[in-house]
Amino acid sequence: MAGASVDRVTDITPTLKDTLQRYLRKERSALLATLDGLEERQIRWPFTPTGTNLLGLVKHTASVSLGYFGETFGRDHGQALPWFDDDARENDDLWATAGETREQIVSLYEASAREADATIAALDLDSPGRVPWWGEHGDVTLGRILVHMIAETAHHAGHADIVREMLLGTAPDADPNLPGWDAGQWAAYRSGLEEIAASAGA
Repeated sequence: MAGASVDRVTDITPTLKDTLQRYLRKERSALLATLDGLEERQIRWPFTPTGTNLLGLVKHTASVSLGYFGETFGRDHGQALPWFDDDARENDDLWATAGETREQIVSLYEASAREADATIAALDLDSPGRVPWWGEHGDVTLGRILVHMIAETAHHAGHADIVREMLLGTAPDADPNLPGWDAGQWAAYRSGLEEIAASAGA
């Protein structure tokens, strides 16, 4: 009976690959959710000197995911990515043209997630691949690419959180790491931080 219990525990213990995939899915969902409830102008608006915008972050993350989980492992993802063509301008993957709709970008993002999941299902963590744009450091494994894309997606999800907060003037909804303060409490908190920063500068 004890042996059967151990077997059951073993069966429900996630593998490293399962755990990495779960974190990747979590970050993918977090990034996509930053578009929720926003208008076209809001999701395209550049909020930093380098033009960071929500729809562009989704487009970029979808694009690089297709490359890392597709081309890297000799898999054809079947998606046209003209912003990576030789005649494309730098940064063309980081913004949506007037002719590209939210629906098209979200559809690409969802397709990139399906391609990633299919690659992860088909290969072991130590399965070899090659990232052509990494040059002499391009020999990789699925495990390394999973870690890379978790970091990449989380990085841009963090960017998107800040942009969304600037757009709405409020803290992210349901963030367990933030106190559930109202607008007045947040204003008082920010005012206190400004006073500390001003005195430090003096």
